[in-house]
Formats: sequence, C-alpha cells, structure tokens
Amino acid sequence: MRLIVGLGNPGPKYEWTPHNLGFLAVDQIAKKAGIRVTRPEAKSLVGRGEISGQQVVLAKPQTMMNLSGIAVQNLLERLECGPSDLIVLYDDVALTWGMLRIRERGTAGGHNGMKSVIGAVGGGEFSRVRMGVQPEHPLGDLAAYVLCPMSRDKRKIAVQMAEDAAEAVDLILTVGVARAMTRFNRRVAPPAEA
Repeated sequence: MRLIVGLGNPGPKYEWTPHNLGFLAVDQIAKKAGIRVTRPEAKSLVGRGEISGQQVVLAKPQTMMNLSGIAVQNLLERLECGPSDLIVLYDDVALTWGMLRIRERGTAGGHNGMKSVIGAVGGGEFSRVRMGVQPEHPLGDLAAYVLCPMSRDKRKIAVQMAEDAAEAVDLILTVGVARAMTRFNRRVAPPAEA
C-alpha cells in the first residue's frame, strides 16, 4: 500500500492559491485513476484504489497546512505503512513556476506543512514531489503570497504542473524514484505572462 498525500488548506477560499498545489495534484491523480477522494478519515479526505498495479490511498489533509503532519501520521498508522510508503506533493517557493523536483528524502526547506509532516513521521525519509511557485520578485511576506489567489495565467501553469505531478507519481510507482527524477528534475524556462 502506498500513501499519496497532497498538502493544502481545506475550503473554497484556498482552492486556487499556490499553497494548494498539492490538493490540485492529488485531484489530477484521482481523476486519471478513477478514484474519488471524498471519504473523511484520519483528519483527511481519502480515496482508495489502484495505480499502475499498486494499491494506493490518496489523501488531502483537512487540518490546515501547518498541521498536516497530524493527518499524515494518523493515516500511516491506520494503513500500517511506514515513511518509505509515503509520497507527498506540495508547493515550493524556491522553484520557478512550472518546475517539478522529485526527491527520495530531504528537509522541509522552510515549508511549514513539510515541517509538520517531517516532525510527525520522525524524519524526512519519504518521497516528495515539489511544485514551483516562486514569485517573480522578492517578497517580504511569502505567507500572504502563497495564500493569495493565482492569476488566470498562473492557474494554467498550475493545472499543467498537477498533470506533470500525476505523471511523476505514476513513474515513482512503476519504475522508482530515481527514474522519475531523471525524467522530471530538469530546469524549465520561466513562464511568459500573457
């Protein structure tokens, strides 16, 4: 069993904010796999199904971003899974819009949702798919930036990143993290604003 978690904040207010790219990616994975992520369980909305021959649980924690670790820990315990069975998808302000980075392990890199997950599971030994949402210029308040609704142009990029993240997860499940990294960990040109 693999647990695939997208990080975000619950509620329509946050739906199209950069901080909810994890939710958007899980929705895309669910759509491709025909899985409904609607059942409340362990402080999350979850859906069970199969992707590339593997049993998976897709989850969107409903705890608010900074407490995501509570939901992830509860899910891992209920599913009797360990961190090696976990894949987390989330936004990253250190990466250019449109860029994906896959890692087998790592730190939170300043992301409060990831700090919560790493603290709850006892370390960073789990796979992650980071999706770039870097602002065009330095900002004093990154928290306000990631919680602000995206422009129409950014939404198009976000949808493409979610599709790419779904493909990345499929590769992780079928051929492993290293091969998925080879396919997706490349530089992309910053998107042109229309």
